[in-house]
Amino acid sequence: MNKVVPRWEWRTFGNNLEDGKKNIKKHGDARHRESTEIYILSQKSNDNTKVRDELMDIKSPIRINNETGLEQWTVVTKAEFPIHINDLVIVYKAFGLEMPYLEKDEYSYSEYVNDLIAKNPNLRIVDVKKNRHGYFIDDAIVEFAQVKFDDYKTETIAVEHTDPDLVLKTMDRLGLKGMENINYIKAMKQHFGLKY
Repeated sequence: MNKVVPRWEWRTFGNNLEDGKKNIKKHGDARHRESTEIYILSQKSNDNTKVRDELMDIKSPIRINNETGLEQWTVVTKAEFPIHINDLVIVYKAFGLEMPYLEKDEYSYSEYVNDLIAKNPNLRIVDVKKNRHGYFIDDAIVEFAQVKFDDYKTETIAVEHTDPDLVLKTMDRLGLKGMENINYIKAMKQHFGLKY
């Protein structure tokens, strides 16, 4: 099993990010990716829980630097479907919820979404579409993207690296300092009126 190296992340959302996008575009051609994902928002947790590329993908924040606003996130699991009860223990822990009694050892994707997630009053499914433009700048991963949360359109810019000082240096170079760090879960919860 490959060792997971946590990354420090900065991200913001809004519809006034043109200056940042122009500065990013000066650094060559982007790698374009489009994706359709579902995020699962929990009223009891701020972990990043989503289904992407047919995997239940979970990231957790492990450190937040209150001085710089940077957040360090680590991958918890990427579980395949049908999803096994052993993986569901991890999933419900990420939701901050007690795992219900389960009738089966495995659940297909549709069973998972329709029977376990959609029927739980503490969970909310959000359909997310992303049109992402990725760069490597100062060795940091930098991207801007057009995104939709259900029918709501917005844009995002992000800078990530294992070295927080490099993230700050790259943000400064791109004119992004001073903007609020808003991760995906916080952005969606703010839009849908859920407590973060």
